[in-house]
Amino acid sequence: MVLSVSERTFTQEVLESPIPVLVNFEAPWCGLCRIIHPLLLQFQAQCDNGIKLVAVNADQNFKLSTTYRLKSLPTLLLIEKGVIRQRLEGFRSRDDLRLALEEIKLSCMTNHNTLSITTMPDLECRSV
Repeated sequence: MVLSVSERTFTQEVLESPIPVLVNFEAPWCGLCRIIHPLLLQFQAQCDNGIKLVAVNADQNFKLSTTYRLKSLPTLLLIEKGVIRQRLEGFRSRDDLRLALEEIKLSCMTNHNTLSITTMPDLECRSV
């Protein structure tokens, strides 16, 4: 199950989290958001308690959408200790997302305190 986060709970659940958080900005009308949801659940299960997965409804949380400069949905942000470590957007396929999630999982498991992020050229994936 994915924790739903709002502007009210974002600071506590994401920015102050003791573990890295993968934030999924989505919307009910977004078809791709529904398609990637099972992959995100599988990712969450594989990471045990090493990474927290949360969802933010971009339509209902306009301040967060503006703050994080969303250009498309879904947009995934990996946030650790209040800092954006990786931004994933513009997925072309499930395989693109699967590869990006695998990279996140490996980097978080390898480096518990500091994430080592590698930009994946076949995704619109940007390290911040």
